[in-house]
Amino acid sequence: MHILHIITSLYSGGAQSALCRLCLNDRSNRHTVVTMIGGGELERKLGDQGITVETLGFTRRDGLFKGSLALWRLLRSHRPDLVQTWMYHPDLIGGLCARLAGIRHVCWGIRHTALESGRSSRSSILIARLCASLSGMIPARIVCCAHEAARVHEALGYRSDKMVVIPNGYDLSDFYPYVLDDKRCRAFLEADELHLPILGMVGRFNAQKDHKNLLRALAELKSRGVDFRCLLVGADLNAGNEILAEWIDELGLQNKIELLGLRSDIPAIMNRLDLHILSSSFGEAFPNVIAEAMACGTPCVGTDVGDTAMIIGEWGWVVPPRDSLRLADAIHAAIQERELSPSLWAQRRRSSAEHIRMHFTIDKMVTAFDNVWSGCMEARK
Repeated sequence: MHILHIITSLYSGGAQSALCRLCLNDRSNRHTVVTMIGGGELERKLGDQGITVETLGFTRRDGLFKGSLALWRLLRSHRPDLVQTWMYHPDLIGGLCARLAGIRHVCWGIRHTALESGRSSRSSILIARLCASLSGMIPARIVCCAHEAARVHEALGYRSDKMVVIPNGYDLSDFYPYVLDDKRCRAFLEADELHLPILGMVGRFNAQKDHKNLLRALAELKSRGVDFRCLLVGADLNAGNEILAEWIDELGLQNKIELLGLRSDIPAIMNRLDLHILSSSFGEAFPNVIAEAMACGTPCVGTDVGDTAMIIGEWGWVVPPRDSLRLADAIHAAIQERELSPSLWAQRRRSSAEHIRMHFTIDKMVTAFDNVWSGCMEARK
């Protein structure tokens, strides 16, 4: 089958990374990726592996009509067997254009959970509601990356009989446990810090990730006399972020935090961390960083958003969002277990990696998508 994917851009993110892994690991189908806005480091990665990437260049200046017309023409030109869209805007615009172009097989992709007024963008909330009203007519299937995402969108009015949950899958040739030597560790830690508990959070600076909550929890740990270092990794997590720098100064964490910004060596960072933390307050569906850390044998503390609790299972700690004291308690408990019960901690590390190997491999994800697409084609016949 020829599968044409529509997504906003290929800048690194949860949906973009999942799409990239799917296309690069699926040997049964031919894939074309269409980006509405264009740009992003994953464009080159796909292109280098022979995946065709088309860019439409949607802009506010040109307007929605011009971009949609370009998409319609592209769809008429490619004539794919099936269109798979990713996220709300591509679901709505891509789905409508595909139908108007005469393409019978359309699958939507939902990558969010709760949409909150004041936190989620107004356009996302509006388009999600429009999609709910159109979900009976446009898509043959609605692929959710998390069970919580399916539940929330069913309540919003999406057709429940069309929904299928496909958890994210990971290439475990990249994410697996190994030991970094001191030389590699000193790329992001001082020599006299290597013996301390190394905490970390990988995730861009965004209200959804709630870094303020994490910093408050770390300040609470410091007040208890706990020594640690915390690595913050992701877009805008650098010295140029004045808001973040102000928070760190206010909470007295200047000597506890290392700001690493965007990195390409995430597997190495995950393997160096003793504990990975995700402090998100809303909107997460299936957070990649939790699974990636656990695949490297790094236990996790996460807030109870999306499918975080299902991913972590009994091998880590899950706390309510926006509760810095509960978050501090969980991090403290993990540090104490690591220091006082080395054998229990080693077992937790092994179990974390095994849990991901058993349930969230890229092969499982590819097979599940292929089954959905094949089912759509067979149903139409």
